[in-house]
Amino acid sequence: MEQYAVEDATLSSARETGQRAESSPISASGGAALRFLAASIGARAVVEVGTGCGSSGIWLLRGMRGESVLTSVDIEPEYQELARAAYRRAGFPANRVRLILGRGLHVLPRLTDGAYDMVFVDAEPASYPAYLAEALRLLRVGGIVVFNNALEAATSSDGPLSAPDAGTAAVREVARLVRDDEQLIPLLLPIGEGLLAAIREEAPADS
Repeated sequence: MEQYAVEDATLSSARETGQRAESSPISASGGAALRFLAASIGARAVVEVGTGCGSSGIWLLRGMRGESVLTSVDIEPEYQELARAAYRRAGFPANRVRLILGRGLHVLPRLTDGAYDMVFVDAEPASYPAYLAEALRLLRVGGIVVFNNALEAATSSDGPLSAPDAGTAAVREVARLVRDDEQLIPLLLPIGEGLLAAIREEAPADS
């Protein structure tokens, strides 16, 4: 899969910058999946939690519509400056990206309900269940939420666990929440670091 997903020089440079800065950039296959998902729904407004050094943002922007805006949140100002430079090298004007410095769980509550087509979370796994709740509030019907680093979700939380750490337990919990929510269509993509995705459906009418 990594051999199939091809990075150009701009993406390779952004990913290598992220590796040097230890920001854990998304893999080429994971990025290609983000681009595909954004393009599949004609995304115009996307929220990214975890700017890193810009590689995932470039993938998202390349899948989004031309007039769209990416809102990207990170706690590291150095990462966001590197990302800003990466977006510029990729040819995206400044008005295509809104960079917000801060913790995702502090920033997301200030964003508008139902105003976003896609939410991508690549932050601390221990907070994934809380990010899911925020994402479902932000997404329009038909919107997609995506969690990176979700390989642990393949391990059933219903079975015996060998004392998982907080991050692993939270990934398994968010996978269970997504799977069991009747308003979500879930999909676990075993590519890159693992992507857990779900489409938000219309709430069923009261009978």
